[in-house]
Amino acid sequence: MLVEDSATVRFLLRMILEDDGRFEVVNESVTAEKALAALPEARPDVISLDIRLPGMDGLEATRQIMTSHPTPIVVVSACFNEEDSQVSMQALRAGALAVSAKPVGPGRPDHEKLARQFCNQLAIMSQVPVVRQWRRATSAELPRPTLPPWNGHPEVLGLVASTGGPNALCEVLRAIGVVDVPVLVVQHITDSFSEPFARWLAQVTRLEVEVARDGTRPAAGRIYLAPTGSHMELIGGVLRLSDGPMECGQKPSGNVLLRSLAAPNAVGVVLTGMGADGAEGLLEMARAGAYTLVESEETAVVSGMPLAAWERGAAREKLALPELGRRLSVLLGN
Repeated sequence: MLVEDSATVRFLLRMILEDDGRFEVVNESVTAEKALAALPEARPDVISLDIRLPGMDGLEATRQIMTSHPTPIVVVSACFNEEDSQVSMQALRAGALAVSAKPVGPGRPDHEKLARQFCNQLAIMSQVPVVRQWRRATSAELPRPTLPPWNGHPEVLGLVASTGGPNALCEVLRAIGVVDVPVLVVQHITDSFSEPFARWLAQVTRLEVEVARDGTRPAAGRIYLAPTGSHMELIGGVLRLSDGPMECGQKPSGNVLLRSLAAPNAVGVVLTGMGADGAEGLLEMARAGAYTLVESEETAVVSGMPLAAWERGAAREKLALPELGRRLSVLLGN
């Protein structure tokens, strides 16, 4: 389903999807209200949703879709200015799975690249099973974990997330609050969205967040995001960014970050996401004596990444998001 008020852009998106060959456009709606009315009959596998619409905007549309007809949603934005970025991030919290740059027309320099990214994003998200947001398990319904002994003293926390990650990261960071260690984060996210994501995360968590820069010595209590297109490692107490090959199809890769944190006084976490990024890195951390955790299937939007780590024996504990946040708070001394 294409939800887009511009006839020109709808034509462009339909042309891109039809040329790709993997898609059938079952509905085109110019407003969110019309899209909601058409959902029961159209039953799309995935929705391309413009963030700026007349009447109901993309954020409220996401909320209503996820409570009435849960469907994978990719939020599409023509630009990443501050206002659009904030609305896009709130849509991710409301249940949208990803944010994608709106493709430009044929003849423009980035047309083929953006068109390919747009199609691949929709194809991947169409395979994600989603549930009504209000049916998520709550912490009161989940069993209390059995906590294994650990004698380490945490000096750094590494977090890795992909699909569904912005909301998961927000919940975890809010739960742990201000801590006396640096927090290093890899979140797979759309190109050029690192800075807006950092600003949004700082706003919703009220913690200090910045996109990492090469050569920075990370400070306690501050959150550092790996920039899109660069791997991030902690080497000799200093953040290092590199332009190495992708790992698990990702750059930044969670494996690269977590591997650099493999030491007894580190804590590593793999949250929701598709694929297996972070699993091997978390396993190296576990073997080095670090404390390792993964998000359980009960709350993960996509359980691929945490489950891959769990099946490798890389995690001491597998916890639902509320319990995971509280457990990290205890581990980090809050």
